Amino acid sequence: MRHILSAIVVVLGASPLYAEPTPIDWPDLIDQSVQSYEDPFLDLDYEQVEDLRQVVALQAEMDGGKLSPETGTQLDEVKAALSAQGIDADWLISQRWIVAERRELASAAGNAALDGETISLGGFAIPAPPDEDGSAMAYLVPERGMCSHVPPPPPNQMVRLRLSDGWAPARIHEPIVVSGRINIDPSDRQMMVVDGFISMNATFSMDVDEVQTFGQSDKAEAPATNDWAKSLADGFQTGSKSGVKGQ
Repeated sequence: MRHILSAIVVVLGASPLYAEPTPIDWPDLIDQSVQSYEDPFLDLDYEQVEDLRQVVALQAEMDGGKLSPETGTQLDEVKAALSAQGIDADWLISQRWIVAERRELASAAGNAALDGETISLGGFAIPAPPDEDGSAMAYLVPERGMCSHVPPPPPNQMVRLRLSDGWAPARIHEPIVVSGRINIDPSDRQMMVVDGFISMNATFSMDVDEVQTFGQSDKAEAPATNDWAKSLADGFQTGSKSGVKGQ
């Protein structure tokens, strides 16, 4: 009996346990540690931004050898107008690449605590070409219309989906809830979406184990996996639910 119990312990210890997906929402994907930084450009109004752009353009003309008195006078006047509003044009211009790097990091950095975790997340699916190995692919975004009528979301708000069992989005921006292992796996691929080629820049990839889909007239009676899915399910009229399970 002792040998049997020992064998069971060994088998159980060697077998991977099924991980119940942890429901998350889109803000959970963001690395919050890099979201707070000084951005002096946020305090500028439209006219001040335009004046600053003019300073950059005039300075570029002068640096390029166009040293006309008119250019120098115009540059001094624009700088003086900004200075009267408490704006140091030269300092702001010196900060633009620093701020650009901070913005890029904030938009791309993913939450390391979720790397390799099994999660469920609701969003809108965008069909994608197969991967190089032939795997069916799609993208998940948080809002309908993204990457077509409105710009793509930040990279840390896009997930590249590796699908299974033959399921694929029937239409662009199909509402779904996906479950599977998510990884920080940056990718940037050009693909045709509606009106032209779009850069699909995603911080995350997911090996999808299960897809919960909703028809146009569906009322999702199964438990929703997050607040987004709950509101989505509540908005559907009576109907049926369909799902596809993977590995």
